[in-house]
Amino acid sequence: MQFNHPKHDLYIPDPTDPDTALRRVTHLGIVSHQDDLEIAAYHGITECFHSKDQWFGGVVVTDGAGSPRKGPYETYTDEEMQKVRLIEQRKAAYVGEYSIMIQLGYPSDDIKKPKHAPAVADLKFILEQAQPKILYLHNPCDRHDTHVATFLRCLEAIRELPPEKRPETVYGCEVWRKLDWLLSDDKVMLWVDKHPHMLRPLLGVFDSQISGGKRYDLAEEGLRHANATYFDSHTTDKTSLLTFAMDLTPLIKDDSLCPIEYSVNYVKRLEDDVRNRVKKFL
Repeated sequence: MQFNHPKHDLYIPDPTDPDTALRRVTHLGIVSHQDDLEIAAYHGITECFHSKDQWFGGVVVTDGAGSPRKGPYETYTDEEMQKVRLIEQRKAAYVGEYSIMIQLGYPSDDIKKPKHAPAVADLKFILEQAQPKILYLHNPCDRHDTHVATFLRCLEAIRELPPEKRPETVYGCEVWRKLDWLLSDDKVMLWVDKHPHMLRPLLGVFDSQISGGKRYDLAEEGLRHANATYFDSHTTDKTSLLTFAMDLTPLIKDDSLCPIEYSVNYVKRLEDDVRNRVKKFL
């Protein structure tokens, strides 16, 4: 199993051969950076953990260069930091019992190029071989440029596949722009209370980020509790841990849909809701 960038890395936590490990994947996450999977695709990881018939597969498309660093990593070069983050991502795959962990190794600038052929080809191959039922991507309203670019490269790859080989469901997930602002009817609610003890160990292996002053482990746990409590003011909580997503499935069912308009329409519906609510009481 070969990919286009020389820095790509393939890791399988159990002794399964690569082809089988990829083809048994039922839930696939494709994200930009190391530790994005454990935030954006946490629902898929916990759904598959200890399951006999569901497997999570992870793909990180960039090399991890340029990340902020502090403390013991303050003097690390970009090259050294890439090696650290690659190993950390392998550790998370081991802890979460992923079926397969693929790191494609592209610089962020490559992923930001529209229809970047090598990356799109790699993503198409992964999607075609895995044919996951559920796919977790960055949401197109994220405020991180590389996240949005990664989503678009994934969409390009999916649209090169015949309809019968595309995922059944695609979720656009939270990382750098959370989705609590979506209207209730627009939110996909993903319950993530199946293995509540897993979040801290999965994120805790990313020591280069946590030691650098970013307590993603605490922040993400708090966010999920807050989502569950603040989702609705007039009902009691049905879960203690909740994450939100956008339903991006229409974008892979209808290739004529523009991802820009599809994304902006979420914002327009929020604008209408705010306007109408304030107007009611003037």
